[in-house]
Amino acid sequence: MSAEIRIDHAPWFTEARLGMFVHWGLYALPARHEWVMSFEQTSVADYVKYFERFDPDLYDPREWARQAKAAGMEYVVLTTKHHEGFCLWDSALTDYKATNTPAGRDLLVPYVEALREAGLKVGFYHSLIDWHHPDFTIDDIHPLRDAPNVDELNASRDMSTYRDYLHGQVRELLTNYGTIDYLFFDFSYPVGPLAKRYPGKGRDDWDSAKLLSMIRELQPGVIVNDRLDIPGDFVTPEQYQPTGTMNSGGKDVPWEACQTLNGSWGYDRDNMHYKSVEMLVRMLIDGVSKDGNLLLNVGPTGRGEIDPRGSASLAGIGEWMRTHERSIRGARSSTFVPPTDCRYTRRGNRLYLHLFAWPLGAVHLPGLAGKVSYAQLLNDASEITMETIDPEQLASNTRPGGQPASTLTLKLPVQRPNVTVPVIELFLKDANLNDMNLTAENIDEREL
Repeated sequence: MSAEIRIDHAPWFTEARLGMFVHWGLYALPARHEWVMSFEQTSVADYVKYFERFDPDLYDPREWARQAKAAGMEYVVLTTKHHEGFCLWDSALTDYKATNTPAGRDLLVPYVEALREAGLKVGFYHSLIDWHHPDFTIDDIHPLRDAPNVDELNASRDMSTYRDYLHGQVRELLTNYGTIDYLFFDFSYPVGPLAKRYPGKGRDDWDSAKLLSMIRELQPGVIVNDRLDIPGDFVTPEQYQPTGTMNSGGKDVPWEACQTLNGSWGYDRDNMHYKSVEMLVRMLIDGVSKDGNLLLNVGPTGRGEIDPRGSASLAGIGEWMRTHERSIRGARSSTFVPPTDCRYTRRGNRLYLHLFAWPLGAVHLPGLAGKVSYAQLLNDASEITMETIDPEQLASNTRPGGQPASTLTLKLPVQRPNVTVPVIELFLKDANLNDMNLTAENIDEREL
């Protein structure tokens, strides 16, 4: 298998649109951010106290899967190893693993089983970085970066030895757990603000081309992200929403915005910067309207549970998705331009108008006059009446002025529907499908 970019073999990814990211490791115990080892410049010797106390007695990946499924998610991505170097599985290449903690077991086995039982795609996150490994050289983000003898310490470290370890662990993950659908590597930093004093790390340090070729050979169906410092199957903007399509290797590729609930990936007990459910739903809609996915993170506690704040967010998204998922799952962008504070998504001959702000009485849709056969609120299937206002009509007292030619006007109730984001489902007339650049291959005949 070559290391070329390809994602056509995995249409589920751009159909799913919403997935759950799970950051979970020893950092759940200090509960002060997943980078706590680096931020607090903690040595391996001092960090070992978390290894000795890691006992997630409430770990139940079936409950994780249940919450993900109820939120409308179709895949889950779990940190097999984060930058701290701790492994959730029974790796033969290290003793720094869950089986040697009070947990006493391989934590990936039940995770994979739970996802498959729930019909969810299986995703692994794996850090290219390892602050625990004795051959991983100290750099600007390493916990020992300010040690007085960095040069002396690095003289005894060999990145080629670490590279063999990295490749060996990826081989284990792709060999011992059956079919893996998704791989998220994190991350490369060869230049820039994370490589000011000491050399950063990138494709040569990881031998990324060789690593990707091995992955293709072991798991031909897996999709791989873009953080190996070489082009990936999809790109992963983090903590921001892209304004449009994204590029990798000189071509437009699918993208997935990685977002936290509160600014931290791992469990951060005192971080109260939680996004509202409305903001999260808007982010999801905005992404789909630009042909992107949302990978939304939760950080389980040291006992293995998704904390109540995270569960509440997932439940809120799920309640909206229960009645609105067909405007998201399998939907794509539209060539029609939506009104201000609105987003369009489309599936076959159905166009979905998501209203971020609820207007008084009417909303005007440019370019849609004569192209819509029926309109309804998606949450309850109640009819929305339509009209085309004569462009020459003069405003007079209670009569509004004309709208530009080809504008379709929807007449709205004064009361905004009691849902997080209202959606109007527009049924397009068959003759106008070409206006949306649809082809026979991507039109569901059942919807015509």
